[in-house]
Amino acid sequence: MTNMTPNASTPSKPKVRPRPQVMRLTEAAASRVKELSSRADSEIVGLRVGIKNGGCAGQSYTVEYAHEVRPTDEVVEDKGVKVLVDPKAVLFLLGTEMDYKADKMQAQFIFNNPNQVSACGCGESVQLTPAKIDG
Repeated sequence: MTNMTPNASTPSKPKVRPRPQVMRLTEAAASRVKELSSRADSEIVGLRVGIKNGGCAGQSYTVEYAHEVRPTDEVVEDKGVKVLVDPKAVLFLLGTEMDYKADKMQAQFIFNNPNQVSACGCGESVQLTPAKIDG
């Protein structure tokens, strides 16, 4: 007679690590995204967020209307709105909170980014490092 335990010969499956959400939005940012979406000249699926090279600190954030979801976009759905993250920006934006602030002089999206190393004095450009992902 052999000893047959149910799990003795079953190979263990590797643990699937949940993917972290790239960004989250504050209520103010979500409200502004809803407002911009309702005022767009044509139908949009959300806002696309990315990073471009340039500015005195080396990089700057980009925000534009997204008319379609690209196969490589990272889709963030938070507080009833959709933000699409350019795949080249994902590692630079991991853990970022997108906020919106308006005062007498300006109104803009603010990115509270743990990967930001420095920013220029005018606040238009930043220096970012890729997020470190623990394996």
